[in-house]
Amino acid sequence: MSSNISVLFFGDIVGRPGRCALQKVLSSGNEDFKADFVIANVENASHGFGLTNKNHDELLSYGIHCMTSGNHIFDKKDIYQFIDDSPVLIRPYNYHKSTRGLGYRLFENNILVVNLLGKTFMNPVNCPFQAIEDLSSELNFEDKIVIVDYHAEATAEKISFAKYASNFGVKAVIGTHTHVQTADEKIIDDKCAYITDAGFTGSYDSVIGMDFEHSIKRLITSIPERFDVAQSDTKQVNGVKIIFNKENNLPVEIKRINFVYNDSKEGEFES
Repeated sequence: MSSNISVLFFGDIVGRPGRCALQKVLSSGNEDFKADFVIANVENASHGFGLTNKNHDELLSYGIHCMTSGNHIFDKKDIYQFIDDSPVLIRPYNYHKSTRGLGYRLFENNILVVNLLGKTFMNPVNCPFQAIEDLSSELNFEDKIVIVDYHAEATAEKISFAKYASNFGVKAVIGTHTHVQTADEKIIDDKCAYITDAGFTGSYDSVIGMDFEHSIKRLITSIPERFDVAQSDTKQVNGVKIIFNKENNLPVEIKRINFVYNDSKEGEFES
């Protein structure tokens, strides 16, 4: 029996291209995409904004164990029809306590996944630093693999939060939201795996998953434009794979996933 637990985390899934890319890699048999536990950020999974019940069930069928989210999770109003019944979905914990859904879940192998929104350049929410401190007092972090999806804009804030949270027994802080993968994966003080942003999964030829035309027009004119998910034969799959020691729940390795493939080409993935 292995003394380690492997966890895959996929950065923000953007629209149908992201869902298709995720399904492809998880069913590929590639060793890089095999793990004991799979997490995916799904707040952009339904046409780039929010999550529908249909897409929730579709993603669930791929073998995802936990779905995290962020500031767009309530964009599709039918979220209220299933957020309380989903066995895997979590929304940011530091929304007001009256908010529907759960902000964390405890899974098998004592894997505790927490979702938090950042403070800088984001809509006002309860302080994430205070939230993780309070949650650590409520739950015993030491005997768990505590993984935080920190959905935030500012890199300095993400790094600061990871250092702070590591002192309360958090074993991994994975940044999401910017959709641009960073090359700073590391283990902080030998006790907390970290990356500033896991990136996104979706169309490679795009503006963080969205089409070029409307993105450029909005920047040139400053007039609001409806963003559309980019359609491309070339897809990217971003995320991280983290190995935890089952004996002490501490991370021993974190590896970035940055795969690009073309639907029209057969053969192995290209990194």
